[in-house]
Amino acid sequence: MPHTTPDTSSSYFDQVALATAAVRAALGTLQPKVAIVLGSGLGAVAESVQAPIAIPYSTLPHFPQSTVQGHSGRFVAGTLGGVPVLIMQGRVHFYEGYSPAQVTFPMRVLGALGIQTVILTNAAGGINPAYRIGDLALITDHINALPFNPLIGPNEPRFGRSEHTGLRFFDMTEAYSLRLRTLAHQAAAEEGFSLTEGVYLATTGPSFETPAEIRAFRTLGADLVGMSTVPETIVARHMGIQVLGISCVTNLAAGISQTHLSHEEVFEAGSRVQHRLAALFTRLAPLLTALEPQP
Repeated sequence: MPHTTPDTSSSYFDQVALATAAVRAALGTLQPKVAIVLGSGLGAVAESVQAPIAIPYSTLPHFPQSTVQGHSGRFVAGTLGGVPVLIMQGRVHFYEGYSPAQVTFPMRVLGALGIQTVILTNAAGGINPAYRIGDLALITDHINALPFNPLIGPNEPRFGRSEHTGLRFFDMTEAYSLRLRTLAHQAAAEEGFSLTEGVYLATTGPSFETPAEIRAFRTLGADLVGMSTVPETIVARHMGIQVLGISCVTNLAAGISQTHLSHEEVFEAGSRVQHRLAALFTRLAPLLTALEPQP
């Protein structure tokens, strides 16, 4: 069961530092600048990593543990397309009983490790009627329908990596990098398939949405709905990490789908596209490392 009571024996910043040191020790000489967070049913993407180093979350101090099927709960480090990468094979969610600070703790660790670009993947319900199960959609923007912003509370400027990051108030006009999306389209075309795009809306879960909620979300401008990603994106941008968001449309949302929704359906749909996703990341990783960092 998740540990929901914060450990007050040390500061949050110090807890992140301890976990970061443990990951860095396990990485040895490997110094990845690109990280990938894998959503439900997408964990096998990590199997494409060469010379893998597995780091279970359970071995890291203060690190939250995944409790959901399809989230293995470990880092897998190695090379992808010849590029050093760090993959999170599973994340934690607010609906598991974790606090916003715990949900975004792994992203803080990635920032402290020096990650410059993070690819956030998720399993999402398709609200846009043009979507089909198995589509891969680049996230262009998000709507935060969660009851929190993970940055509420004292600001910790030490999480920033320049004078333009770690700020109390910061810009979210381009939360999901346009230039990263352009590169993703290029990589997908080279692999022989196309990517769609859309706006992602995050809810708490764990229940799926009602048809009335989906109609409301569509009115708000949402194309995709899920239970993750938005808190991680907010914290990543606070630290100056570039974000590429990719949703796997694993089901059609309530009222659009003609069947009842289930986690098994989500998991199976994700499993069917994970090899296409792995090919995309193998092609994309070298393109990402060629970019100059941006705040």
